[in-house]
Amino acid sequence: MRWYGQVLDMVVIALLLIMLLTLLGAVVGLVDDFVSAITTLNATATPFPSHELAKRLGRELVIDVLSVFILIELFRTFTDYLEFHRIRLQVLADVGITFLLREIFIGLYSHRMDWRELLSMAVLLAVLVGTRIAAVRFPPATSGA
Repeated sequence: MRWYGQVLDMVVIALLLIMLLTLLGAVVGLVDDFVSAITTLNATATPFPSHELAKRLGRELVIDVLSVFILIELFRTFTDYLEFHRIRLQVLADVGITFLLREIFIGLYSHRMDWRELLSMAVLLAVLVGTRIAAVRFPPATSGA
């Protein structure tokens, strides 16, 4: 059984390295998108860029920033697994909440979400927040030897 745990830890460490590289790539991509957005806005012939151009560039940056937050939460989940050798419900709920908030923000920002979809996501968000509160309020019992 100890061998199994060591192999599992090695797999999680490999996933952590991949996640770290992905997170660094996402941050570099975010900086690159920001620089290209500034360059695009500066390259417009008029002193005030069109509202549509600024809105499109802003939407892309918002999506990139929210995606980086998702990667940070996933990275935290893997590091938490290495520390506790289990995935805690609190951390898993945090990932779900972050991902759902990203989808809600993107949908609202791009004006493509109708009221039914927004209501269903709000209910799911309430369930995830309730799950997180319950996980904090009622932690698992520790086994004493």
